[in-house]
Amino acid sequence: MMSSPNTLGHVALHYGRPEDGPAAAALLELLGFVVREEIPLPDGTFFYHFLVDPNATNNGDGILYLSPLRRSHRWLYDTIRDALALGTATEHPAVAKVRASEQSDPEAGFHVGFLMRSLEALEVRISETQAAVAAMPELQGRVEFIFNRAKPGDAEIDARMEASPLFKTATRHTYGRNGVQAFVRTDLIVGGPLGDGVVLEFDYVFPGRPENMLTKTEM
Repeated sequence: MMSSPNTLGHVALHYGRPEDGPAAAALLELLGFVVREEIPLPDGTFFYHFLVDPNATNNGDGILYLSPLRRSHRWLYDTIRDALALGTATEHPAVAKVRASEQSDPEAGFHVGFLMRSLEALEVRISETQAAVAAMPELQGRVEFIFNRAKPGDAEIDARMEASPLFKTATRHTYGRNGVQAFVRTDLIVGGPLGDGVVLEFDYVFPGRPENMLTKTEM
């Protein structure tokens, strides 16, 4: 008997402050995710149910949940920050090490990756999100964009990179070949050891190249 293929069901994301919920949801919508449910909670916050691909079957998979961080978790994050003296002259040196690592490499900390089927769609989605973030006060200063262009060596891909509105000025390269990465870092959604943000990664792999950044990593 043939078994059904396994899929990734859902990823649960959280916003840290109650007032960040609408802004975090707005960012996810700008990035192309579609709200299926927006449920008000007794404390005035909201629980959001997003579809990653509204055109897919979406039979319990391909879901992003966005909800407020629970009080116990906020308390834990606050306790960790106090113990490490974040933002003070006596801040623990481990904090700077982690932040430097995550600043130099968006994949160093917690992140969620999404595979795009069209480079053009990725370019439009991220460009439009950049413009919207710059125009929306509630998102300004809360979102950062980082781009990894494809490694050089394939003439067709090299030419496409030079023509790309997003990747032609990128100085970083992917670990593997034949693909690109657009990272969206935000502190509207919390995660990681300090609860200070997550990275959403949007990938594209050029067709006809079975050896690529998602099938073979090059360190």
